[in-house]
Amino acid sequence: MLKELCRKMFPRSLWVYHANSGGCNGCDIEVLNALTPWYDAERFGIKLVGSPRHADVMLCQGPAMRATEIALRRAYDAMPSPKLVFAIGSCAGGGGIWHDTYSVLGPVEKVVPVDYYIPGCPPRPEAIVFGVALVLGLVEKKVVDIHVKQDEFPIPRYHPEDLEEVDGTVKYTKSEVV
Repeated sequence: MLKELCRKMFPRSLWVYHANSGGCNGCDIEVLNALTPWYDAERFGIKLVGSPRHADVMLCQGPAMRATEIALRRAYDAMPSPKLVFAIGSCAGGGGIWHDTYSVLGPVEKVVPVDYYIPGCPPRPEAIVFGVALVLGLVEKKVVDIHVKQDEFPIPRYHPEDLEEVDGTVKYTKSEVV
């Protein structure tokens, strides 16, 4: 259903606008690396544009800062509808290590509505390209089967007849492992 909806909303190639609202620029480097010919994001129709007026998707990196709040809101408002917003990295998703400082408002969702999150500090370029392509239905979701097994730890079982009082303290003379 999401795949068909995205194909209807974005029938042509997907144009992304790269917006940094603050932070350490680690995610910026990885996003720009994901858009290089090495990772070839254009094979999925993902193309970087310089203006939010031409963009379908905004890739936000860094936490929402007081200094960049208005600029980020204006860039979001300048994008034509329908539009998607991705929060790239831990800072954009939750404020990162700066979440409790004066200049940081918190996650990007406090300024613009976020549709999808790509976690990591910083996320690898492969994760960024895969996350965007997955949301658009261009690639299939890969899920690894997880088998959970409860570890069995020996629990000693003590019996009342094994109690012995020595110098006012109670000690167990033997124990049986279950």
